[in-house]
Amino acid sequence: MATQEERAMADAAAWLARLQRADVSERDGLEFEAWLAAAPAHKTAYRRTLAMWHEFESCTDEVLTELTTQARHETLRRTPTRRGWMVGAGGAALAAALAVAVVPGLVTEPAAQTFATGKGERRKITLADGSMIDLNAETSLSVRLTRSAREVTLADGQAIFDVTHDPARPFTVAAAGRIVRVVGTRFDVRSRQGELAVTVAGGKVRVAPATSTAPGRAFLLTPGQRLEVDRAGVEQLKAVDPEETLGWRIGRLVYRGEPLANVVADLNRQFEHQIEISDPELGKMPITGVIVVDDQAAVMARLTLMLPIRSVPSQRGLLLLRK
Repeated sequence: MATQEERAMADAAAWLARLQRADVSERDGLEFEAWLAAAPAHKTAYRRTLAMWHEFESCTDEVLTELTTQARHETLRRTPTRRGWMVGAGGAALAAALAVAVVPGLVTEPAAQTFATGKGERRKITLADGSMIDLNAETSLSVRLTRSAREVTLADGQAIFDVTHDPARPFTVAAAGRIVRVVGTRFDVRSRQGELAVTVAGGKVRVAPATSTAPGRAFLLTPGQRLEVDRAGVEQLKAVDPEETLGWRIGRLVYRGEPLANVVADLNRQFEHQIEISDPELGKMPITGVIVVDDQAAVMARLTLMLPIRSVPSQRGLLLLRK
């Protein structure tokens, strides 16, 4: 009969395989987090499983050859190998469980997984390495986990990354012609219409042009710093409160001197009824404050209290006018 430790390790191997599927969903991520929280042994088992996966990857050819030999179990039991640590405290069954769950992915490089959100939708995903990504509304990104790297391409939108520490596999985010490179940290990347903003809440993040010939310089960001790059490639480093930037995850949009046009663009990603601005000069009006994203009517009422504007119904939804 399998021990509690062996069952935890087998479940961990199954979770590792499940989180690498191309069709992994938000429900998978929530169920994985619930499994981790159910018992301290689950977190320990998952960390051990990740370590075993990395060991498998470091000797892929040897593992695949051994798995095709009928005498594999006898070999593991009788002959010490560089993977001898797999036998005992879980035994050959433990190694077999991990092999069944993980080895198929070693034959070919994994395909990229694509995740997207619609208008007014926020989504949280958990990657196979334990890293978590929160996607803001109207965001599209792809993820590719390989033996030596963890690569994200943010096509458009905004996301918060909480990255599991793994020096052997750097975590990179490609967005707006730049590469954001980390090992383990928490940060926000916003890429909208050719403009980029990277805000760091924990750890260190390196932001550099995607190629050595591309214009721009490299920056090493620390907590409380944000790098902004506009469409023309002009770079600006700012000191910020990262929790304000990350507030969108809980439905709080914090602005400090932001043009009304940018605020309206953010709100239009949250609601079906679109907001229009009657006068381009009105769109330049700066706004400072916190907008709680709940009911659109309530949001508009708060907005009209923050600025000398009013809203009237329009063909698309709402039109903003000067009071």
